Amino acid sequence: MSSVLVILGLGLWAIFPLQADLITVAEKWKGVCWVGSRSPLLGPELEALKATGADALSQTPFGWQSEKNTPEISWDTHNQNKWWGESSDGIKATFDSSARHGIMNMLKPHLWVRGSWPGEIEMKNEEDWQLWFKNYEGFILDYARMAEAHQIPMLCVGTELEMTSEREADWRKVIAEVRKVYSGKLIYAANFTEFEHVKFWDALDYIGIQAYFPLSTKNNPDLSDLKSGWNKNLPKIEKVVRKYQMPVMFTEIGYCNTVDAAKEPWVWPNERRETELSEEMQALCYEAFFETAWKKSWMAGVFFWKWYPEGKHRDPDFTPQGKMAEQVMQKYFLAD
Repeated sequence: MSSVLVILGLGLWAIFPLQADLITVAEKWKGVCWVGSRSPLLGPELEALKATGADALSQTPFGWQSEKNTPEISWDTHNQNKWWGESSDGIKATFDSSARHGIMNMLKPHLWVRGSWPGEIEMKNEEDWQLWFKNYEGFILDYARMAEAHQIPMLCVGTELEMTSEREADWRKVIAEVRKVYSGKLIYAANFTEFEHVKFWDALDYIGIQAYFPLSTKNNPDLSDLKSGWNKNLPKIEKVVRKYQMPVMFTEIGYCNTVDAAKEPWVWPNERRETELSEEMQALCYEAFFETAWKKSWMAGVFFWKWYPEGKHRDPDFTPQGKMAEQVMQKYFLAD
Protein backbone atom coordinates (compact mmCIF):
# COMPACT_ATOMS: atom_id res chain seq x y z
CA MET A 1 0.00 0.00 0.00
CA SER A 2 1.19 3.53 -0.74
CA SER A 3 1.87 5.95 2.11
CA VAL A 4 -1.33 7.89 1.45
CA LEU A 5 -3.35 4.70 1.86
CA VAL A 6 -1.54 3.74 5.02
CA ILE A 7 -2.42 7.15 6.44
CA LEU A 8 -6.02 6.84 5.29
CA GLY A 9 -6.32 3.40 6.79
CA LEU A 10 -5.12 4.21 10.30
CA GLY A 11 -7.76 3.35 12.85
CA LEU A 12 -10.43 2.38 10.33
CA TRP A 13 -10.48 -1.29 11.22
CA ALA A 14 -9.73 -1.03 14.93
CA ILE A 15 -12.56 -2.81 16.72
CA PHE A 16 -12.97 -2.86 20.49
CA PRO A 17 -15.27 -4.83 22.81
CA LEU A 18 -18.47 -3.11 23.86
CA GLN A 19 -20.17 -4.68 26.86
CA ALA A 20 -20.26 -8.46 26.51
CA ASP A 21 -21.85 -9.02 23.16
CA LEU A 22 -21.40 -6.03 20.82
CA ILE A 23 -18.46 -4.23 19.26
CA THR A 24 -17.57 -0.66 18.53
CA VAL A 25 -15.73 0.77 15.53
CA ALA A 26 -13.13 3.49 15.90
CA GLU A 27 -13.99 5.39 12.72
CA LYS A 28 -16.75 5.26 10.12
CA TRP A 29 -16.51 5.39 6.33
CA LYS A 30 -18.68 8.27 5.05
CA GLY A 31 -19.35 7.27 1.48
CA VAL A 32 -21.38 7.50 -1.69
CA CYS A 33 -21.90 5.11 -4.59
CA TRP A 34 -19.94 6.80 -7.36
CA VAL A 35 -21.38 6.57 -10.88
CA GLY A 36 -18.76 5.77 -13.53
CA SER A 37 -18.60 8.65 -16.00
CA ARG A 38 -18.57 8.45 -19.79
CA SER A 39 -15.36 10.47 -20.04
CA PRO A 40 -12.33 11.23 -17.83
CA LEU A 41 -12.78 13.36 -14.73
CA LEU A 42 -11.77 17.00 -14.94
CA GLY A 43 -10.96 17.55 -11.27
CA PRO A 44 -13.74 19.58 -9.60
CA GLU A 45 -16.00 16.51 -9.37
CA LEU A 46 -14.14 15.07 -6.39
CA GLU A 47 -13.72 18.47 -4.77
CA ALA A 48 -17.51 18.85 -4.75
CA LEU A 49 -17.89 15.46 -3.08
CA LYS A 50 -15.19 16.21 -0.51
CA ALA A 51 -17.01 19.42 0.44
CA THR A 52 -19.92 17.35 1.75
CA GLY A 53 -17.68 15.69 4.34
CA ALA A 54 -17.64 12.39 2.45
CA ASP A 55 -14.38 10.47 2.73
CA ALA A 56 -15.22 7.31 0.77
CA LEU A 57 -16.77 6.13 -2.48
CA SER A 58 -17.58 2.82 -4.11
CA GLN A 59 -16.77 2.13 -7.76
CA THR A 60 -19.00 -0.29 -9.67
CA PRO A 61 -17.84 -2.11 -12.81
CA PHE A 62 -20.22 -4.67 -14.32
CA GLY A 63 -20.36 -8.23 -15.51
CA TRP A 64 -23.33 -9.43 -17.56
CA GLN A 65 -25.59 -12.45 -17.30
CA SER A 66 -28.13 -12.90 -20.08
CA GLU A 67 -30.55 -15.07 -18.07
CA LYS A 68 -31.07 -15.52 -14.34
CA ASN A 69 -31.13 -19.33 -14.67
CA THR A 70 -28.12 -19.86 -16.94
CA PRO A 71 -24.50 -20.06 -15.74
CA GLU A 72 -22.77 -17.96 -18.39
CA ILE A 73 -21.24 -14.67 -17.22
CA SER A 74 -19.37 -12.23 -19.45
CA TRP A 75 -17.00 -9.44 -18.47
CA ASP A 76 -14.02 -7.55 -19.83
CA THR A 77 -11.96 -5.45 -17.44
CA HIS A 78 -9.95 -3.89 -20.27
CA ASN A 79 -12.75 -3.04 -22.70
CA GLN A 80 -12.23 0.63 -23.46
CA ASN A 81 -15.54 0.86 -25.34
CA LYS A 82 -17.50 0.88 -22.10
CA TRP A 83 -17.97 4.01 -20.00
CA TRP A 84 -14.56 5.35 -19.01
CA GLY A 85 -15.39 5.30 -15.30
CA GLU A 86 -16.09 1.54 -15.40
CA SER A 87 -12.92 0.61 -17.30
CA SER A 88 -9.65 -0.42 -15.67
CA ASP A 89 -8.05 2.90 -16.59
CA GLY A 90 -11.03 4.87 -15.28
CA ILE A 91 -11.18 2.93 -12.01
CA LYS A 92 -7.47 3.52 -11.40
CA ALA A 93 -7.65 7.22 -12.30
CA THR A 94 -10.70 7.74 -10.09
CA PHE A 95 -8.96 5.93 -7.24
CA ASP A 96 -5.75 7.91 -7.62
CA SER A 97 -7.59 11.23 -7.82
CA SER A 98 -9.88 10.46 -4.89
CA ALA A 99 -6.96 9.29 -2.73
CA ARG A 100 -5.30 12.67 -3.24
CA HIS A 101 -8.46 14.21 -1.75
CA GLY A 102 -8.35 11.88 1.24
CA ILE A 103 -11.23 9.78 -0.12
CA MET A 104 -11.09 6.01 0.38
CA ASN A 105 -12.35 3.49 -2.16
CA MET A 106 -14.27 0.25 -2.27
CA LEU A 107 -14.36 -1.70 -5.54
CA LYS A 108 -17.84 -3.20 -5.82
CA PRO A 109 -18.40 -5.22 -9.02
CA HIS A 110 -22.04 -5.96 -9.88
CA LEU A 111 -23.74 -8.47 -12.14
CA TRP A 112 -26.27 -7.03 -14.56
CA VAL A 113 -28.96 -9.62 -15.30
CA ARG A 114 -31.14 -9.10 -18.35
CA GLY A 115 -34.79 -8.74 -17.38
CA SER A 116 -34.13 -9.44 -13.72
CA TRP A 117 -31.80 -8.57 -10.83
CA PRO A 118 -28.97 -10.47 -9.10
CA GLY A 119 -31.19 -11.63 -6.24
CA GLU A 120 -33.02 -13.96 -8.66
CA ILE A 121 -29.95 -15.73 -10.02
CA GLU A 122 -30.58 -19.42 -9.40
CA MET A 123 -29.46 -22.46 -11.34
CA LYS A 124 -31.72 -25.37 -12.25
CA ASN A 125 -29.32 -28.22 -11.48
CA GLU A 126 -26.07 -28.95 -9.67
CA GLU A 127 -23.99 -29.01 -12.84
CA ASP A 128 -25.08 -25.48 -13.70
CA TRP A 129 -24.45 -24.33 -10.14
CA GLN A 130 -20.87 -25.55 -10.32
CA LEU A 131 -20.38 -23.85 -13.68
CA TRP A 132 -21.91 -20.61 -12.42
CA PHE A 133 -19.57 -20.50 -9.43
CA LYS A 134 -16.60 -21.30 -11.68
CA ASN A 135 -17.55 -18.39 -13.93
CA TYR A 136 -18.27 -16.07 -11.02
CA GLU A 137 -14.94 -16.92 -9.42
CA GLY A 138 -13.19 -15.96 -12.65
CA PHE A 139 -15.14 -12.69 -12.74
CA ILE A 140 -14.43 -11.63 -9.16
CA LEU A 141 -10.80 -12.79 -9.27
CA ASP A 142 -10.14 -10.49 -12.23
CA TYR A 143 -11.43 -7.56 -10.19
CA ALA A 144 -9.57 -8.75 -7.08
CA ARG A 145 -6.33 -8.65 -9.07
CA MET A 146 -7.26 -5.18 -10.32
CA ALA A 147 -7.96 -4.01 -6.77
CA GLU A 148 -4.61 -5.39 -5.61
CA ALA A 149 -2.72 -3.83 -8.52
CA HIS A 150 -4.35 -0.42 -7.92
CA GLN A 151 -3.99 -0.75 -4.12
CA ILE A 152 -7.72 -0.25 -3.54
CA PRO A 153 -8.24 -0.90 0.20
CA MET A 154 -11.61 -2.71 0.07
CA LEU A 155 -13.26 -5.18 -2.30
CA CYS A 156 -16.89 -6.30 -2.28
CA VAL A 157 -16.95 -9.94 -3.39
CA GLY A 158 -20.63 -9.97 -4.38
CA THR A 159 -23.80 -7.90 -4.36
CA GLU A 160 -27.38 -9.03 -3.68
CA LEU A 161 -26.76 -12.59 -4.88
CA GLU A 162 -29.44 -13.83 -2.53
CA MET A 163 -30.24 -17.23 -4.05
CA THR A 164 -26.55 -18.07 -4.43
CA SER A 165 -25.49 -17.08 -0.91
CA GLU A 166 -27.35 -20.09 0.45
CA ARG A 167 -24.50 -22.18 -0.94
CA GLU A 168 -22.06 -21.57 1.90
CA ALA A 169 -19.29 -23.95 0.84
CA ASP A 170 -19.14 -22.52 -2.69
CA TRP A 171 -18.89 -18.97 -1.36
CA ARG A 172 -16.19 -19.89 1.13
CA LYS A 173 -14.15 -21.32 -1.74
CA VAL A 174 -14.58 -18.12 -3.78
CA ILE A 175 -13.55 -15.95 -0.83
CA ALA A 176 -10.50 -18.15 -0.13
CA GLU A 177 -9.40 -17.79 -3.75
CA VAL A 178 -9.84 -14.01 -3.57
CA ARG A 179 -7.67 -13.85 -0.45
CA LYS A 180 -4.85 -15.53 -2.40
CA VAL A 181 -4.59 -12.58 -4.82
CA TYR A 182 -5.91 -9.63 -2.79
CA SER A 183 -4.54 -8.32 0.51
CA GLY A 184 -7.14 -5.65 1.36
CA LYS A 185 -10.40 -5.83 3.30
CA LEU A 186 -13.31 -7.98 2.06
CA ILE A 187 -17.06 -7.48 2.33
CA TYR A 188 -20.18 -9.02 0.80
CA ALA A 189 -23.20 -6.77 0.08
CA ALA A 190 -26.24 -8.75 1.21
CA ASN A 191 -29.72 -7.55 0.39
CA PHE A 192 -31.71 -6.39 3.42
CA THR A 193 -33.83 -9.54 3.04
CA GLU A 194 -30.71 -11.74 2.90
CA PHE A 195 -28.13 -10.69 5.49
CA GLU A 196 -29.63 -12.70 8.39
CA HIS A 197 -29.26 -15.95 6.43
CA VAL A 198 -25.66 -15.57 5.21
CA LYS A 199 -23.43 -18.11 6.99
CA PHE A 200 -20.01 -17.08 5.71
CA TRP A 201 -19.69 -13.66 7.38
CA ASP A 202 -16.76 -14.95 9.44
CA ALA A 203 -14.73 -15.43 6.24
CA LEU A 204 -14.92 -11.69 5.55
CA ASP A 205 -13.89 -8.50 7.34
CA TYR A 206 -17.28 -6.74 7.40
CA ILE A 207 -20.97 -7.55 7.31
CA GLY A 208 -22.33 -5.66 4.31
CA ILE A 209 -26.01 -4.73 3.92
CA GLN A 210 -27.90 -3.17 1.04
CA ALA A 211 -30.04 -1.28 3.54
CA TYR A 212 -33.26 -0.56 1.64
CA PHE A 213 -35.41 -1.44 4.63
CA PRO A 214 -39.01 -0.24 4.34
CA LEU A 215 -39.53 2.34 7.08
CA SER A 216 -43.24 3.11 6.76
CA THR A 217 -46.42 1.93 5.05
CA LYS A 218 -47.63 5.42 4.15
CA ASN A 219 -46.72 8.44 2.11
CA ASN A 220 -45.14 11.41 3.90
CA PRO A 221 -44.48 9.81 7.30
CA ASP A 222 -42.92 12.13 9.86
CA LEU A 223 -39.47 11.77 11.40
CA SER A 224 -40.83 9.92 14.42
CA ASP A 225 -42.45 7.30 12.16
CA LEU A 226 -39.24 6.85 10.19
CA LYS A 227 -37.11 6.43 13.29
CA SER A 228 -39.63 3.89 14.58
CA GLY A 229 -39.20 1.99 11.31
CA TRP A 230 -35.45 1.86 11.86
CA ASN A 231 -35.85 0.75 15.47
CA LYS A 232 -37.86 -2.25 14.27
CA ASN A 233 -35.02 -3.34 11.97
CA LEU A 234 -31.92 -2.59 14.03
CA PRO A 235 -32.35 -5.52 16.47
CA LYS A 236 -32.15 -7.92 13.52
CA ILE A 237 -28.80 -6.43 12.55
CA GLU A 238 -27.53 -6.50 16.12
CA LYS A 239 -28.38 -10.19 16.40
CA VAL A 240 -26.00 -10.90 13.50
CA VAL A 241 -23.36 -8.59 14.98
CA ARG A 242 -23.51 -10.51 18.27
CA LYS A 243 -23.18 -13.84 16.52
CA TYR A 244 -20.18 -12.95 14.34
CA GLN A 245 -18.62 -10.13 16.40
CA MET A 246 -18.07 -8.13 13.23
CA PRO A 247 -18.76 -4.52 12.23
CA VAL A 248 -21.42 -3.57 9.69
CA MET A 249 -21.26 -1.37 6.60
CA PHE A 250 -24.31 -0.27 4.68
CA THR A 251 -22.87 -0.94 1.22
CA GLU A 252 -25.88 0.87 -0.25
CA ILE A 253 -28.70 2.94 1.13
CA GLY A 254 -30.82 5.50 -0.68
CA TYR A 255 -34.15 7.18 -1.13
CA CYS A 256 -35.90 8.87 -4.04
CA ASN A 257 -37.17 12.42 -3.75
CA THR A 258 -40.80 11.27 -3.71
CA VAL A 259 -43.58 11.16 -1.10
CA ASP A 260 -43.44 7.34 -1.02
CA ALA A 261 -39.65 7.12 -0.55
CA ALA A 262 -39.86 5.28 2.78
CA LYS A 263 -42.37 2.61 1.69
CA GLU A 264 -40.26 0.63 -0.76
CA PRO A 265 -36.91 2.43 -1.01
CA TRP A 266 -35.55 -0.03 -3.57
CA VAL A 267 -38.08 0.86 -6.29
CA TRP A 268 -36.40 2.43 -9.32
CA PRO A 269 -37.14 6.06 -10.29
CA ASN A 270 -38.64 4.94 -13.62
CA GLU A 271 -41.43 3.27 -11.65
CA ARG A 272 -42.13 6.48 -9.71
CA ARG A 273 -42.75 8.83 -12.62
CA GLU A 274 -46.35 9.42 -11.60
CA THR A 275 -45.48 9.88 -7.93
CA GLU A 276 -45.50 13.30 -6.31
CA LEU A 277 -42.02 14.71 -5.79
CA SER A 278 -40.79 15.62 -2.33
CA GLU A 279 -37.30 16.77 -1.41
CA GLU A 280 -38.55 17.02 2.15
CA MET A 281 -39.39 13.31 2.31
CA GLN A 282 -36.02 12.27 0.94
CA ALA A 283 -34.26 14.53 3.45
CA LEU A 284 -36.30 13.14 6.34
CA CYS A 285 -35.30 9.61 5.35
CA TYR A 286 -31.65 10.65 5.46
CA GLU A 287 -32.12 12.29 8.86
CA ALA A 288 -33.87 9.21 10.27
CA PHE A 289 -30.89 7.07 9.24
CA PHE A 290 -28.38 9.43 10.84
CA GLU A 291 -30.43 9.69 14.03
CA THR A 292 -30.67 5.91 14.46
CA ALA A 293 -28.46 3.42 12.58
CA TRP A 294 -25.54 5.83 12.08
CA LYS A 295 -25.18 6.25 15.84
CA LYS A 296 -24.72 2.53 16.50
CA SER A 297 -21.30 1.49 17.78
CA TRP A 298 -21.05 -1.35 15.27
CA MET A 299 -21.70 0.89 12.27
CA ALA A 300 -18.47 1.00 10.25
CA GLY A 301 -19.69 3.04 7.31
CA VAL A 302 -22.33 3.93 4.75
CA PHE A 303 -22.50 4.42 0.98
CA PHE A 304 -25.41 6.51 -0.30
CA TRP A 305 -26.90 5.56 -3.66
CA LYS A 306 -25.96 7.47 -5.74
CA TRP A 307 -23.58 10.28 -6.76
CA TYR A 308 -23.05 11.55 -10.31
CA PRO A 309 -19.59 13.01 -11.05
CA GLU A 310 -21.14 15.52 -13.46
CA GLY A 311 -23.98 16.44 -11.11
CA LYS A 312 -26.56 14.86 -13.40
CA HIS A 313 -30.10 15.65 -12.33
CA ARG A 314 -33.46 14.10 -13.15
CA ASP A 315 -36.71 13.74 -11.26
CA PRO A 316 -37.35 11.55 -9.51
CA ASP A 317 -33.94 10.12 -8.62
CA PHE A 318 -31.96 8.67 -5.76
CA THR A 319 -29.13 11.18 -5.76
CA PRO A 320 -29.09 13.75 -2.93
CA GLN A 321 -27.12 16.18 -5.10
CA GLY A 322 -28.49 19.71 -5.08
CA LYS A 323 -31.36 18.69 -2.81
CA MET A 324 -32.21 19.01 0.86
CA ALA A 325 -30.88 15.49 1.40
CA GLU A 326 -27.38 16.64 0.47
CA GLN A 327 -27.56 19.28 3.20
CA VAL A 328 -28.55 16.61 5.74
CA MET A 329 -25.73 14.32 4.61
CA GLN A 330 -23.25 17.18 4.83
CA LYS A 331 -24.46 18.16 8.30
CA TYR A 332 -23.86 14.72 9.77
CA PHE A 333 -20.73 13.85 7.80
CA LEU A 334 -19.00 17.07 8.85
CA ALA A 335 -20.11 16.66 12.46
CA ASP A 336 -18.11 13.44 12.96
